[in-house]
Amino acid sequence: MKIRAAVLERFGEPLEVQELDLAEPKAGEVLVRLVACGVCHTDLFTASGADPSGYSPTVLGHEGAGVVEAVGEGVSSVAPGDHVVTLFSPQCRECEHCRDPRTNLCLAIREQQGLGHLPDGTTRLSRDGEPVRHFMGTSTFAEYTVMPEIALANVSKDAPLDRACLFACGLSTGLGAAINTAKVHAGSTCVVFGAGMVGLGAVAGCRLQGAERIVCVDLSEERLELARGQGATDTLAGGPDTVQAILDLTGGFGADYTFEATGNVGVMRQAVESARMGWGLATICGVAGKGETLEVVPRFLITGRRVAGSSFGGVKGRDQVPQLIDGWLAGEIDVEPFVSHKLSLDEVNRGFELMEAQDGIRSVIDFG
Repeated sequence: MKIRAAVLERFGEPLEVQELDLAEPKAGEVLVRLVACGVCHTDLFTASGADPSGYSPTVLGHEGAGVVEAVGEGVSSVAPGDHVVTLFSPQCRECEHCRDPRTNLCLAIREQQGLGHLPDGTTRLSRDGEPVRHFMGTSTFAEYTVMPEIALANVSKDAPLDRACLFACGLSTGLGAAINTAKVHAGSTCVVFGAGMVGLGAVAGCRLQGAERIVCVDLSEERLELARGQGATDTLAGGPDTVQAILDLTGGFGADYTFEATGNVGVMRQAVESARMGWGLATICGVAGKGETLEVVPRFLITGRRVAGSSFGGVKGRDQVPQLIDGWLAGEIDVEPFVSHKLSLDEVNRGFELMEAQDGIRSVIDFG
């Protein structure tokens, strides 16, 4: 079939909306009609050339939600008409990692996905007979996409898809960092660095876990106001003195849990240094640039602080994304403030511009 999609032709240049060919789903694959797709920082990160694993040409986009149109042979967990959220982090439920509660990093298709292929080592996207690679196994800046069954979460049809798409990446990443990775204890003190989509999700996750005090740090007063709406009890303007300010707020000890959601290695260091002596846990969610490293003074670790990384919030997507969406529908999470702009596919580059200007939290492409 012919589809329109936003193609990354060359790093550092605007995406080009083009007509491509999309082949039918093969065994274990699903054809999805996209209804909505968030414009996430990871898409911009790859488009800019900063991602060491990036490639082109490819169809970007991974924060998608849509409707199943057709299924390939052997597909049993979704059927035509089902509403789905796309998962860049799949869940086969069979590999060593899927069977272990300690991680969500499914091994089943990791290698081929990283190469821009579907699990059989080929692509369904092409142009004039030449393959166009998939991105993060999803490629949702497109009217339709073909994806592995194991990378789709079957969600409630009561959930508006232009909001549900946020659970495909940013929101679940933040919520899961607090709920799954850090396993925040009730009554604890938490600090979240960054009040973008992931950081606001982490604030909400800390609240859902029963944290007593939630401090959010950001440069934008507007975003800090949104953090208060998600449950932040205190807010701080970010800067070089942030660690001391957190120590002052916590009787000189630091926070039980800190979360970094900026991708800035300097802020990552602050997250470690503001974690409590004895048992403080710093959870790193942000993606740093090519070649950047995190510097930590060993004394901070020797005196009991721990550092954890969190990919997609430790969320096992097919199982947990539907649960998180049910929680939203039950009123546990306020998703409305996150959708700042609605765009058409042709306006996808505008989504990147808004993100770079820090205008709002999420631009969502509405396929209508």
